[in-house]
Amino acid sequence: MTQPLFRSLAAAGVPFLFSLLTACAPRPAAVSLAPAPNKFTADTTLRRIATAQDGRQTAVLLPYLERAEPRYRREAALAFASVQDKSATRALSNHLADADASVRRAAAYALGQTADSTAELALRQRITDETDAVTRRYVLEALGRCVTRAGLGSLERLPAALATDTAALSGQAWGLYRAGLRSITSEGAVRRLVQLLAPANPAGARLAAANALARTRGLNLAPYAGAIAAAAEADPLYAVRSAATSSLSKATAAASVAATLASLARRDPDHRVRIAALRAMNAVMYTPVKEAVWAALTDANDHVALTAAEFFLAHASGERGTLFFEKANKLTPWRVRATLLAAALKQGGDEQGAIRTAVQSRYASVSDPYEKGYLLRALGEDPAAYEFVEKATFAAGQPVVIGTYGMEALVAMRRVATFPADQKPAFALTLRRAIGSRDVAVMGTAAEAIRDPKLELRSLLPNPAFLREARDQLTLPRDLEAWISLQQTIDFLTNSPATTPPVAPAATHPIDWALVSTIPASQRVVIHTSKGPVTMRLLVEAAPGSVASFVTLVRQGFYDGKNFHRVVPNFVVQGGCPRGDGWGSSDYNLRSEFADLHYGLGSVGLASAGKDTESCQWFITHAPTPHLDGRYTIFAQVVEGMDVAARLDIGDRIERVELIR
Repeated sequence: MTQPLFRSLAAAGVPFLFSLLTACAPRPAAVSLAPAPNKFTADTTLRRIATAQDGRQTAVLLPYLERAEPRYRREAALAFASVQDKSATRALSNHLADADASVRRAAAYALGQTADSTAELALRQRITDETDAVTRRYVLEALGRCVTRAGLGSLERLPAALATDTAALSGQAWGLYRAGLRSITSEGAVRRLVQLLAPANPAGARLAAANALARTRGLNLAPYAGAIAAAAEADPLYAVRSAATSSLSKATAAASVAATLASLARRDPDHRVRIAALRAMNAVMYTPVKEAVWAALTDANDHVALTAAEFFLAHASGERGTLFFEKANKLTPWRVRATLLAAALKQGGDEQGAIRTAVQSRYASVSDPYEKGYLLRALGEDPAAYEFVEKATFAAGQPVVIGTYGMEALVAMRRVATFPADQKPAFALTLRRAIGSRDVAVMGTAAEAIRDPKLELRSLLPNPAFLREARDQLTLPRDLEAWISLQQTIDFLTNSPATTPPVAPAATHPIDWALVSTIPASQRVVIHTSKGPVTMRLLVEAAPGSVASFVTLVRQGFYDGKNFHRVVPNFVVQGGCPRGDGWGSSDYNLRSEFADLHYGLGSVGLASAGKDTESCQWFITHAPTPHLDGRYTIFAQVVEGMDVAARLDIGDRIERVELIR
């Protein structure tokens, strides 16, 4: 599999430099060979295991764990990583002592995915019993997914014999990271993570430690600001610097942090680190970092400039709206400009009316629906623009994305502190109109607003009959996301327990094995975008159902002419929505396929509204995003054109998608 090498190599004790050297080494002359078939082509047993996984059939899978052939035991164990049935925990725990190391790793991975605390004891015992270093790393990471607060000490402190074992250090860091994502942490765990940031530790350990500090909630990292800043400024890996920089947002009580973030925003050579620095800044440090953020507005990378504009929108205070308005009009990237216009309107003041009029005029003059949407979002900062935005939201014959952005703007406007009290009943009527619109995005956004307790809409919309009527007109599974939003609001208004979403079973869309058998293990696909080509390798052996669906849609021309509708700098670029706003789907759902893969640079995953709800939308990661591991199917990996993927923005087109050999 072509994916970032630092994690697997570091786990095995191989220096990260090896991956850099192999990337530059001379390649042997090309040899013309027929594409290698995938593992399912000639092995019906593997197909039966994958079919049982797809159907979530625990009883069918369990006997395969006892097969004589290690490959079938391994595949059955990996299947449980997607099935996630706790009734299989004992059987999987028994295979932590399997004679084959690959089976032991698969069993540990599946136990972690199942997140059953009853597996904690078996995993803890395996730390000392395991003889294979890589497998021990798997065990330690799985323990982090299963550990209780009482057992966290087994991750904080490794046995003395493992103190210098590079795989164990990486496993410990990943285990503490996984525990931290579940809000299971301690002061001892934090101290250990800071120690693991030190440059002498393996790359995998440093990456996990930095991400753990960045993503574990509720930490006060001020006492460790110096050590974290050292990693943010000097680690050789951009992904470690980026995550360490993000974690400095939890150390802002330290006097030195503002200056560190300002320096990183100006000087780090990698744009993703500069983005992380801007995001780590807050309102308290507005004055000392402001000049660095002003400079970032003209950064050569548009994503950095956008993040700078978002900082001003979120944190600026005491500024004149015209300051941002004038700056916006000098900038070319439309997302940056629209975000600064939002900041200008948010600041208010005597010039707000003139700025509002100028934004409305720009809305009328531009043709791109995404820019129009962002301008509506900007007007969402000004309650005086309510009538204009409402009219734009419900205008007939316009691209659906405008209605989506407009509804979001109306809800944002209602949340503004200066929203007129006498207009609140009218807003409630607007939400009722939205629910009756039969547009899934407008309906879903309105339903979410109704159940927001801060908006106090229960008394204005007490009867959920109109929500039930709208819900029952939806088509499942295509409209599942809107269905979930409406049902959650019905449950909220009726004080009912949460309703389980109606996830489609495997029988409604089984894996097309005839098609899978024709897809080579090395199958590649080129996404021809308006900014250039991006080549991906399809991971049919890891996600056969997802790849078969994608190939089918490609051959139908489904993706041709679609837009990238979501771009989050230093995170993902997402496309494939038939509506162009993220609320569209195909007429079927897929089951999640959680193979032993990890989200690194250029991983390609399927978007979903929860487990087993995947469809046609997919995303490419800008950087390692390990919090997505085991939650979203990875079905491809970018192998060429990552520079293009990094430049894609909202509204850029998928011209066509082409399967190549």
